Parts: sequence; C-alpha cells; structure tokens
Amino acid sequence: MGIQKQLLPLFMLLLSSNSSYSILQEDPSPSTYLNEASVYNTHAYPTYFSTINDGDKKFEPIFRNLINYEKTEISALEQLDQVGSSATSVKVVNVDDYGAKGDGRDDTEAFKKAWKVACSSSPAVVVVPQNKNYLLKPITFSGPCKSDLTMMVYGTIEASDDRADYESDRQHWLVFENIQNLIVEGGGIINGNGNIWWQNSCKVNKKLPCKSAPTALTFLECKNLLVRNLKIKDSQQIHVEFENCVTVQAFNLMITAPENSPNTDGIHVTGTQNILIKSCVIKTGDDCISIVSGSSKVQASDITCGPGHGISIGSLGAGNEEAHVSDVIVDRARLSGTTNGVRIKTWPGGSGSANNIIFQNIAMYNVTNPIIIDQNYCDEDEPCKELKSAVQVKQVMYKNIKGTSASEVAVKFDCSKSFPCFGISLQDINLVSVRGRATTSCENVKWTQIGSVSPTCP
Repeated sequence: MGIQKQLLPLFMLLLSSNSSYSILQEDPSPSTYLNEASVYNTHAYPTYFSTINDGDKKFEPIFRNLINYEKTEISALEQLDQVGSSATSVKVVNVDDYGAKGDGRDDTEAFKKAWKVACSSSPAVVVVPQNKNYLLKPITFSGPCKSDLTMMVYGTIEASDDRADYESDRQHWLVFENIQNLIVEGGGIINGNGNIWWQNSCKVNKKLPCKSAPTALTFLECKNLLVRNLKIKDSQQIHVEFENCVTVQAFNLMITAPENSPNTDGIHVTGTQNILIKSCVIKTGDDCISIVSGSSKVQASDITCGPGHGISIGSLGAGNEEAHVSDVIVDRARLSGTTNGVRIKTWPGGSGSANNIIFQNIAMYNVTNPIIIDQNYCDEDEPCKELKSAVQVKQVMYKNIKGTSASEVAVKFDCSKSFPCFGISLQDINLVSVRGRATTSCENVKWTQIGSVSPTCP
C-alpha cells in the first residue's frame, strides 16, 4: 500500500492530457516545506517590462530578447511534463527491486542497474522509496536514454563520507549527463554528508593544501530539464550545478548547509542557456546562486537567500580568461544576513563581458554590501596585480531594492580604470545602514538615476 501512495501523484501526472510545464505558469505542485519562499505577493508588483522608465530605450532589447525566449521555448518545455498519456505504457523501476536496501549500506550498484533498465525503456520512472536511507558512492546517470525519464526521490539519498571513494573523481558525487526530457523530483532528501570535506578544506584549516571537493548534484549537458520539490543539504562543496544545459527549470528547492561550510554554493549555473530558478530557499556557506561564464537567459525569481554570500554573477575572468554572461533577471528576492547582496565580481586581467542584467524587487535585511560591482575581485592570499584588461560590465539595472545594510557602504561600484562600468541604472533604491548614514563608493562608473535613489553616487 505504501508504494501505491508514493506512485499516486506520478500516475495522475501521466494521465493528465494538459501539460502544466510552462515557463509562464506557477509550478503545479509546490512543496509544503517551502511556504516561506513566497517572499512577495506576486500580484502586488506589475511586470517589470510594463513599469520601467526606459526613456533612452537601452534596456528594450533585453526585454524583447527575454520575452521572445519565453514564447519560443514553451513548446519545448511543455513536452517535459507530458511523459505519458492514458495510452502510454510506463515502465516503473523501483531501486529496491534491483537490490537496494536503503539501510545505510552501499546501494550504488543497485542504482546503476535500475538506471540502465529505465534508460533503455520508453518511457520510464525510477522510484526511490520513502522512509529509507540509500548510501551512494559517486555515480553517473548517463544518457542518451530511449525516451522521457523521471526520477522520483521520495526517500533519502546520502553520500559516502569515505573520501577514498572519490579518488577517481573528486569533483562529482551524483551526475546526470547527456539526457533529454528529464524530471527529478519527489519531495525527498539529497544529503551530501559534507562535514568531513569541510574539516579538510584549506579555508577551514589554513595549514592544509587546497583541493577540490565534490559537487553534490550535477546536471551536465542536459536538455529540457525539470528539477523540483527536493531538499538538498550539506553538500561537500557546491549543492546543485547546471553545466552546459539548455532549457532548465528548478522549482521549490530547499538547499541548506551551515553558514561556516566552505564553498557550499546553493545553485551554480555555468555554460547554461534558458534557465528559470523559482521559489527556492537557499541557506548555505557561499553564494546562494552563482552564475558564471557561458550562461545566458537566466531568470531567478522568488528566492529566499541567507545566510550565505548573496546572489552573484561571477566570478568571471580568473586566470586572464575570457568570460561572457548576458540576459539575466533576478526578480523578487529576500536576502537576510548575507555577506553580499546582489553582486557582480570579475578578476583583473580577464576579458569578455557581463551585460544586460536586471536586479529588481529585492528586500535586504542586515546585508553587507547590498549592491556591489567588483571588477577588482581577488580571492587569493596575496594581493592581485593591477592589470589593464578586464571583463566589461555594462547595461545593468537595479530597481526597487530596499532594506538595511550591515555595512556603512550600501552601494559599491569598484570598476576598472581601463574598462569602466557603463550603462548602470539605479531606480527606486532605499537602503539604510544599521551603522548610521548609508554611503556609496563609486569608482570608474557611468550611471543614471531614475526616481528616488538613496544612497546615491556623487
């Protein structure tokens, strides 16, 4: 009877004739543990595209580009929830039927067997039953698969904490690779078991050499991907990474790790196009969301962030590399107690650009550096050399950002002398410092003001 209860919502999905998977719709089955994620009443704010004062039309191409994306990508996205119909035979693959015990012993081989069967079926659902704890060593779920595929995680998947198990690949634990039309959901838990990795980090123990640690959940070169209704906790390093993916939705994710856990980014986006991150609660020891080179058409909305390092674009241009990020919207977010708010960070000596970026409808509570562009970012023990080359930061809009700053400087633009920031717009900003009068620091930046802006650059 237990497994029937678990499969009931799945078969309701399969029998539905109308797709609920649209980038313009709310997620049809929000997780109950994410009620706090709805920071704003979405009806309280008109769409940004209709309200912005864009007199010189410099942001118009951004809006048109993103609106066209929404229209053209709907048909591809709708296919994802249409895994089956009443006339479709669905192969249900329960990992327990392939030897998984879910009692804390190694279940890696059973998951490999179950995946092989599911990937070769048309279509298929992999079921990870509830009330069990499945211990896994590093594993890659590879495609291409024969047809659409869903993994329903009802129970807990826990990482091996034996670092010797990661000798062949220290950068990954769970990997989904080269799969089209994949759904991963179920309301279960993915536990990175990261404490042993944090203890051996050079950021915790300065005497240790700096080494990589695994990302808990990686989606690599996937297309038409939906990840929703999961709790991901205590990752060894990054929690969730979307790498070189196309057309992604990440909904209703609860991502948590201790505030002092090193490099535990919540969601990391790299080389990925057309991604919507929505209704997520992220409380970790590093960036809540980080967006790095090769990413475009990225939207994050209804995000609760903190503790952590805020929402970041970058870092970009490390090692004198060329980097590009474009067409990003962060809309409706609440940041609390973070070491940065909305940040763009680039290394000296890089090249490329970060452009067409919008941060809007954001509430800050006791946030250090609420608004910051740092073109002189340097995460090294020794100061970085001043170099002439830089990643160009341009066409960035900050709109309706309000709250309290933990630092006296609430707005900081530390831009390059050789490649100044330009096209920076501030509209309806009200940030108050808990230390007294809020101030700004604005170096090598060309900016404009719309409406009331406090504090403001001189």
